[in-house]
Amino acid sequence: MTTRLRPGVVSAQVPTARLAVHTLHCDRTGEPVVFIHGNVSSALFWQQSMLDLPERYRPIAVDLRGFGDTEAKEVDATRGLRDYADDVRAVLDGLGLAAVHLVGWSMGGGVAMQLLRDDPARVRSLTLVNPVSPYGFGGTHGPDGVLNDPSGAGSGGGCANPDFVARLGAGDRSADAPTAPRSVFQGAYVHPGYQPGDDAEVETYLDSMLTTRIGDGHYPGDLQSTEVWPGVAPGEHGVLNAMSPVHFRIDDLHTIEPKPPVTWIRGEGDVIVSDTSLFDLAYLGSIGAVEGWPGDRVAPPQPMIAQTRHVLERYSAAGGAYTETVIEQAGHSPHIERPKEFMAALVAGLDAGSRVE
Repeated sequence: MTTRLRPGVVSAQVPTARLAVHTLHCDRTGEPVVFIHGNVSSALFWQQSMLDLPERYRPIAVDLRGFGDTEAKEVDATRGLRDYADDVRAVLDGLGLAAVHLVGWSMGGGVAMQLLRDDPARVRSLTLVNPVSPYGFGGTHGPDGVLNDPSGAGSGGGCANPDFVARLGAGDRSADAPTAPRSVFQGAYVHPGYQPGDDAEVETYLDSMLTTRIGDGHYPGDLQSTEVWPGVAPGEHGVLNAMSPVHFRIDDLHTIEPKPPVTWIRGEGDVIVSDTSLFDLAYLGSIGAVEGWPGDRVAPPQPMIAQTRHVLERYSAAGGAYTETVIEQAGHSPHIERPKEFMAALVAGLDAGSRVE
């Protein structure tokens, strides 16, 4: 995987008390900025952002467990995203970093929120990039993340497309089906107008996606059957179960002290983390793409954007501060689709955290 590193980006393994973690970094001094990638990806997605970061900041990107070149320890989903958050904190300890700026994308945004919730003194600023809702992925309704069913039906490992999972495991590099990883990248990770710098750029992102470990303890995770539509509920292991609202819920972020500034950046055309997400079975049911949908009273679509705003507004009302930047002509990955606009918003948030200190 590291054969696709850009000039100026360095690969390194960081031994920790929990597991061996692979990182990317740039050889410079300055305030550390730790980048946390999303699901079905790796630190490779952060290379342009690392290189674009002003010299006064020191970029470090981690591969989460089961992705990239980090040790493939299984995920205990009953801890929500804490396995990942504790791994990142172990990296900070291993590198001797007392406090850092955190930047989390998609699932990595949830990991960053969990680390902030558990250890706020370690965080100078938090930047959330198209983050998973603080109330997990799937199976909830309303801005305050009420479960559609106590079982968490409609969330967890059973919600992944099995053909996509099989193609990931097989290392499929084709574009011959909508469920091929390349097609998912082009159709969901980025906005339709995205133009890569060159062919190698997309191949790098595909390399990254294909590092995803497959299985009950990894992606997508195990599942339980339920009589409640859509017939699947979260299990206790693996990636998607770790994001289930049964196991992951950040509804008290407003109680932490200190409260570092939060920057929320999102692409306006995101189809993954959205109030109308094409990866939310309840929304797909509402538009007829999944059979048997029982209606809004039983399985309403999850308002993911509204839920994140709800949590951040409570944070602000309790004395914290947040800004929201919506980047046009960008989808789920504004840091690679619109790098200049993304960097401007990111640096503003980092600078705000530096001034607080």
